[in-house]
Amino acid sequence: MSEIYKAIPLSPLRKIIAERMTEAKQTIPHYRVAMDIEMDALLALRKKLNNTNPAAKVTVNDCIIKACANALMELPAINIQLIDETIHQYQQADISVITAVEGGLSTPVIRHADCKSLFDIACEVKSLASRAAGGQLNIKDIMGGSFSISNLGMFGVDQFDAIINPPQCAILAVSAAKPQVVNKLGEISTVMMMRVTLSVDHRAIDGAVAARFLTILREQIIKPGSLVCGDNELAIG
Repeated sequence: MSEIYKAIPLSPLRKIIAERMTEAKQTIPHYRVAMDIEMDALLALRKKLNNTNPAAKVTVNDCIIKACANALMELPAINIQLIDETIHQYQQADISVITAVEGGLSTPVIRHADCKSLFDIACEVKSLASRAAGGQLNIKDIMGGSFSISNLGMFGVDQFDAIINPPQCAILAVSAAKPQVVNKLGEISTVMMMRVTLSVDHRAIDGAVAARFLTILREQIIKPGSLVCGDNELAIG
């Protein structure tokens, strides 16, 4: 009788991922807060940026990294790690970007994202992703991080929940931007909407704080001039 399945042993990377995700689900009391965010203004800004500097190829994810960094600076209660019984609150936004690699995931960190331009972030994300795909990241590239972003929007995903990457206390799951009919001041129009879901560690962050973070993030995205404020990337009219 022929085999009806193929037995594939877990790779060393997959074993590490399995152990860490099991630990996270078993020890962290997750809860989730979701919000739909209008993307039209940010998509227009991205288009203008890439027309200004075609070589940069700024992505939506680069913009979300910068928006999260700004939001973390405005609400540092989210920009934390929980180690033993102590909350470590950070003064810079070191954002782990969940990256698919052969056989698993990697978590390269964009350090000081709050101080970097969108063009700088775009360049660094591309470099880290390329090195991750080639297995060239070192421990300094992936350790630390005060917040994580997992983006499956490129796959057309409507919504998903992400598992927190300990000792961090929050991770943002980013879904696809899709057209949606809305009523604006009595007028029906179509806008691009994106759903984000924030998974949060209830031991360190309460619901009102998580909701406040998403509110700040939404403001960053619907009024994206702050993403380039102070930079020479683009003159915002």
